[in-house]
This record gives sequence, structure tokens and C-alpha cells, in this order.
Amino acid sequence: MCGRYAASRRPEDLQEVFGIEKWEPAETLAPDWNVAPTKEVYAVLERPLKEAPDPRPVRQLRRLKWGLVPSWAKSPEGAARMINARSETVHEKPSFRRAFAARRCVLPADGYYEWVTGSDERQLEEQGKKKRSRKQPYFVTPADGSVMALAGVYEFWRDPTLPPDHPAAWWATCSVLTTEAETAPLAVAPAEGPGALADIHPRMPLMLTPDRWDAWLDPARTDPEELRGLLAPPPTGLMRAYPVATAVSNVRNNGPELLAELAAPEESTLF
Repeated sequence: MCGRYAASRRPEDLQEVFGIEKWEPAETLAPDWNVAPTKEVYAVLERPLKEAPDPRPVRQLRRLKWGLVPSWAKSPEGAARMINARSETVHEKPSFRRAFAARRCVLPADGYYEWVTGSDERQLEEQGKKKRSRKQPYFVTPADGSVMALAGVYEFWRDPTLPPDHPAAWWATCSVLTTEAETAPLAVAPAEGPGALADIHPRMPLMLTPDRWDAWLDPARTDPEELRGLLAPPPTGLMRAYPVATAVSNVRNNGPELLAELAAPEESTLF
């Protein structure tokens, strides 16, 4: 599961990291330390430039809305539920398979947030009971401070209620691919709390290491089996996780203070 992440790097920084050839300064997004579904996010992708005489794919930095709307959808309703695609089945699901074959992207992130559920609350959920409590958020990020390149797919959707030349007639949307969370020890684990990503949540966003970026972004690669070979989880031991303030749980809160590391979980009863 990936339902919230941070993306605060400048386009100039991303241009250098990913070798981006084209981006429009007018489309610059503000740093966002609390990216939530339906927000606009940066995506690195390769496709020919519109109306350019050269048909070659160009690596671009584009703004996409997080929450994929399939091209065949009658309306954009439900986009907030389409923020993730399972890497194990993305090639066969009707909502994602065409995008997987032809429209893949990288979503640059500082890291992602995940909320830990305590053992007592897990037992209540298994029994079908509800308990209102604050879950402890953790921030998961590359231990070396590098950009976290999340594997994604994107799609275009035409709003049939608007004329073709309307500026809002076309939607460009995306989803983050997820995989099974690592069970190996974290590169840097918190003094109190989980020792592995799987202790936080059974799923995690699929991070692509730099050696896979070119192949993943290449639109000429369309063979599903070849593409699935790029979806292996990254090497273990690259990530660190630490507790952050529960302020991040409210999407209205935004700022670098959300990434501040706590000495111990706020919800001390979780472990």
C-alpha cells in the first residue's frame, strides 16, 4: 500500500538525477511533504513531444494526477481508489494492463508514509470490531538520502462532457506499483519499533534502482513478460524507517516538519 508520500525536490534537481530533456517551468509544483490521492505529482516519462517533427520519445517531467482513470471509464469517479497497482497482477488487470504495456513512468519521492497498527487493534479488526485510535506513522526513505524512484503507470482520459478544445478535456493520471514489503532488516532501524518494512505494512511501493530506469521508461518495450522482469523488488538493506508526528495523518498539514524524526513512537503502546 502507498497512500501518502513526500516529494519536495525541485525540478532542476530531478532534471539532473533522471536526465530529463524537457520540462515546462510554468508547470512547476510546490514542494509537498504530504502528497495524498488526487493531488498533482511529478512524473518522469518518455513519449514524443506533441506536434514535434521528430517522433523519437523524449524524457520529460510532467504533472499527473495521482489516482488512475482508465481511458475507457465513463467518469473519473473512483480515481482516489486507483492510486496503487499490484506489481504481481498489473499486466492482467483491465484498468492497468494497457498502461503497463505502453505508458510507464517514475514518480520521484523523498519517501513514503505508512501507519503501524498495534497488536491489540489488529486482534479487534480480525474479530470484526472497530477501535478508534491514532496509529503511529513512519516515514520510509532511502538510507543514503537519494531520490526514491517509485514505479508507476499513467493513462489519459477524455472527459466526454467537455468540447475537445477545452483545457480540462483531457486528464493525465497515474498509479504507484506496489510489491510485498521486505522482511530483511532495515539499513537503519528505529531504536523502538519495527526492524523490517514488513513489520510496518505487508505491502510497499516498488522502488526502481537506477539501473532499471531506462528500460522501464522505454515505450518501445511492450512485451509483458520482459516488463515483468523489471518488477523484482530492489536489493534489501537500502531503506530506513523512523517514527514521525501524527500531524501527517491530517492531509491539511504540510511542511518539512512532517519529516522530523521522533526519538520514540508517539503511540508507545504499539510495541
